[in-house]
Amino acid sequence: MTQLLLDVQGLMKRFDGLTALRWVDLQVHEHAIASLIGPNGAGKTTFFNCVTGFHASDDGEILFRGESLWGKTADRVVLAGIARTFQSTRLFGNMSVIEHVLVGMHSRLKTGVLDAILRTPFARREESEAAQRARALLEFVGLTAYEQQLAERLPYGLMRRVEIARALASEPSLLLLDEPTAGMNPQETEDLMRFIRRLRDERGITILLIEHDMRLVMTISEYITVLDYGKKIAEGTPAEIQRDSRVIEAYLGVMPDEGGEFGRP
Repeated sequence: MTQLLLDVQGLMKRFDGLTALRWVDLQVHEHAIASLIGPNGAGKTTFFNCVTGFHASDDGEILFRGESLWGKTADRVVLAGIARTFQSTRLFGNMSVIEHVLVGMHSRLKTGVLDAILRTPFARREESEAAQRARALLEFVGLTAYEQQLAERLPYGLMRRVEIARALASEPSLLLLDEPTAGMNPQETEDLMRFIRRLRDERGITILLIEHDMRLVMTISEYITVLDYGKKIAEGTPAEIQRDSRVIEAYLGVMPDEGGEFGRP
């Protein structure tokens, strides 16, 4: 059994009387590829926001490598080793691809304001080393040819890769991907699925993703958790989830076909 990396216990989140998460438990083991699925409004992104410090939880515990993340701000969560992407692309206007990656490295850099202003030897050396690491990361994600291009002008699939590269620049152990294939065509989705596997296999990064593409989820995931109306209704392997009557009723409304794939309503 691999080490437990993320351990969420009894997570609660309310918004003006609306309970978005109800006593949610979720565990992710090191080097796993896991998925969080459910209908729109089930609380999936709220869960990500609570884990990553964008929302303060109302109750429960979030442990990462056994250490509590309770009350930590988003920047402290990044330093702990968790990075994320968002449902919609959040790229900076008028910034190149490599500049996005360098922004992602900011939390790991040690140059202070005075060093940066005075352009001290330490600042220049760290800047040079950061640029080298950024280019190596762009090579890994297949974006070397686009280094100096404006990120927001790239094809959609490549824009998603820029976001992932920016998240990877913070050197995470756990990467949370929020609907990474949204808006992608089938070929881009297939390419991203292979890339996610490379992140785990070649970089040792643990992946937790929110995704609506059930074929991708069932193909790539080792373990799946299902939310509905903010509550966890099922968890298990893809084979177990495909045959779970609660998931079929709450999420898809149909039985799987003979090949074990979920059909369409």
